[in-house]
Formats: sequence, C-alpha cells, structure tokens
Amino acid sequence: MNLLLFSDADRLEDNRIRIADLRLQHLQEVIDANEGDSFRVGEINGRMGSGELVRFNRDEAVLEVALDTEPPPKLPLVLVLALPRPKMLRRILRMVAELGVDELHIINSYRVEKSYWQTPVLDPAVVEDYFLQGLSQSRDTVLPAWQRHRGFKPFVEDIFPGMVEGKRALLAHPGDYPPCPGGGEPTVLVTGPEGGFIPYEVEKLQEAGCETVSLGPRILRVENAVSALVSKMSI
Repeated sequence: MNLLLFSDADRLEDNRIRIADLRLQHLQEVIDANEGDSFRVGEINGRMGSGELVRFNRDEAVLEVALDTEPPPKLPLVLVLALPRPKMLRRILRMVAELGVDELHIINSYRVEKSYWQTPVLDPAVVEDYFLQGLSQSRDTVLPAWQRHRGFKPFVEDIFPGMVEGKRALLAHPGDYPPCPGGGEPTVLVTGPEGGFIPYEVEKLQEAGCETVSLGPRILRVENAVSALVSKMSI
C-alpha cells in the first residue's frame, strides 16, 4: 500500500480520520505499524499528504492528516475495451487506475461471451474497489470515470461519435497496420477481445472515425495489449 486512501466517511474532524476495515488489517499485519508512524495518505478524488498514527489498536487506527499535494495528472486518454474474461477484467481495472487512464468504457463484441456480462466484477462497488487498489499502488486519488455498454451497434452509432469529437481515435487491431503512435494529445483508444473484433465491427469503428493501428506481428493477451497500448499513450 503506497498510499492509504480514505473518504469523507472516514473523517472524525477536519484533520483526523479513523480506519477500521481491511486498511486497518493491512497496517497491523503487513506494515506492522506503531503509534507515531507516518504514512502517505490521500482523500479519494482529493489531495494527498501525510498521516501520523495517533491512536492504534486492534479495533481502529486514528491518523492526523495534512493534505498538501495535488494528485498526478491523468492521461488524456479514453479507453474503450471489449469486455474480457472476468479474471482478466480484474487485473485490467487495477491497471487502468494505476496507469492513469482518465475514462473507461466497457463494450460488447461478437466474440464476448454473453455470460461475461453476468460477472459480479461489473458491480459498481467492485469496480471501484479494483480502481482503488490501482490508485493506492500508483499514489493517485482520482477514480477513473467508467461506463458499460451492452449493445455494440448503438454504442458505435450513437455514443462513440460524440466521444471522439476533437480527439484522435485509434483502433488497436491485429494485422498489417501502422504501429500505434505515442501520446501527447487527447485520444480515444479502442481495443477488442481475444482475437480482435470481427470484420463488421472493425468496419463500423473505422466508419466512426477510427484509425486502425497495431502493436506489431505478435498476438498479445488482452491485458498485455492494454498495458502496452496505454504505456505508449504516456510517452
């Protein structure tokens, strides 16, 4: 835990917070904290700073906090991701927050199994928990915005054009396409499921304004492709 995150619900007063959940367990069992120790803390969607442990027992931890630092800037990146397998989705959600993606849209595709949409990982509270894990790792406080879209065609025809207006739109797809460029400008990046989008979906995304790019001749797992693509956007 590189940053202890807290919300307004944890506040006792303006400069004191109380922790009594898994974060307390982490302080006890992983960090082996003691009263008087200081930690990096951050208010969710707010500023960061330091927190001194002023009361610590098996039931609670009370920290006196001073928030004096703004969180790191987000990448000017909207990631559009075809829903992957739930196990992979968990890792990608953490990664999205850790790498500083500003906005995430999870969409359907012909190659997405219908059962994937029933996963509890898509519950908003679960998504937020994975985002918080990524933020804690990377020392950030600002949650990515996110939405899910069950219909591919309505998304591409009705929502996507507004998203890409004034932005560079890239479709990452296996094949003989130009290499994915680096970042530096507001970008909407679309990546498909294992094996990529079907030809109809590629055509619809191209019609909606996407430039098709690739990561080279290798076919990567979705989580590795997302990591490589988002990392390129940070350069």
